[in-house]
Amino acid sequence: MADSDSNSFLWFLAGLGFGAIAGILYAPRAGNETREALRSKAEEGRDFVRDRSRQAREQAAGWAERGREVLNQQKEQFRSAYEAGRQAYQETAHPESGDVPNQ
Repeated sequence: MADSDSNSFLWFLAGLGFGAIAGILYAPRAGNETREALRSKAEEGRDFVRDRSRQAREQAAGWAERGREVLNQQKEQFRSAYEAGRQAYQETAHPESGDVPNQ
């Protein structure tokens, strides 16, 4: 469902862009003015895409960093649980000695 909505929105934006270009081409301006307007709009679009891609990269980098943090937390919790289990086993297996036997 979400793919269909985003796809429809992209087609809407594409149609909007083509309509704007057609409007500019058929506007009562001189050719030089029309070309300059098209160039200006293309530069605005390029800048917009560049900014959005930069934002997407920053967001992806943030997600990756958060993922690494969560992974490190999980690894530390696993290590702690492993050590606690190991210590409990050794205390159960050797209750007479308070120390952990040499391995």
